[in-house]
Amino acid sequence: MVMATVGQFYDFIDAFAPFHTAMGFDNPGLLVGARDTEVRSVLFALDITPQVVREAAEMGAQLIVSHHPVIFHPLKSLSPDSAPYLLAQYGIAAICAHTNLDMAQGGVNTCLAERLQLKNVRMLKEYEHSDLPEGLIGETGHPYTPEEFAAFVKDVLGCDGLKYVNGGKTITTVGLCGGAGADLTPDAAAQGAQAMVTADTKHNQLLDAEDMGITLVDAGHFFTEDVVIAPLMERLQNRFPEVKMAKSVRAHSPARFL
Repeated sequence: MVMATVGQFYDFIDAFAPFHTAMGFDNPGLLVGARDTEVRSVLFALDITPQVVREAAEMGAQLIVSHHPVIFHPLKSLSPDSAPYLLAQYGIAAICAHTNLDMAQGGVNTCLAERLQLKNVRMLKEYEHSDLPEGLIGETGHPYTPEEFAAFVKDVLGCDGLKYVNGGKTITTVGLCGGAGADLTPDAAAQGAQAMVTADTKHNQLLDAEDMGITLVDAGHFFTEDVVIAPLMERLQNRFPEVKMAKSVRAHSPARFL
């Protein structure tokens, strides 16, 4: 039987989340390994940490598909306990689809909108005349108070905890951006949203949201982006049914709440 290759996985992802559409600061792509490597087993994870690499090695995987790039900043050294070193040591390839997957149809923001059960979902803001959405906006199925909406987000995303600004308005329209997207809060407010769901909010952004009267929900970077991993795995499993695939059980949010 002809086996799938790393290159075929890359090309399939590139077809629906083109790597060239990634934001300028980004470093997605095939970051470790060779295109012609045969793939019998794949591990999916939001982040490629040393623990995730060891998990992949234990399951006999030849490839890890992740959202966050395992190599982002230029490497000045390579320690034996680092993820890139371990990938090379175990002979495991790494394909990382980052901001190209954020903005793709069926990508991070689409999956986040689906998890939040939004309807009439549309572009919140276009990224640099690309026809791609930095964020999305949609309607809730019924009105929420700010407290009810924050509790709903915590429940559907499975957060250990979250922080939010109470905008003081009934919520029927919601903006969103997985990961660090609080800079889109003014765009959401301008389009009539009463709430914005994102992560990595700064103090001044929380103050600005309060001034705008918009409920800004910070559900954490991991929880607003991990929503894409299972659907991504399912999409690739349908394309490569002969390949064993699994979602990492060691990928996690390191944050803890008291």
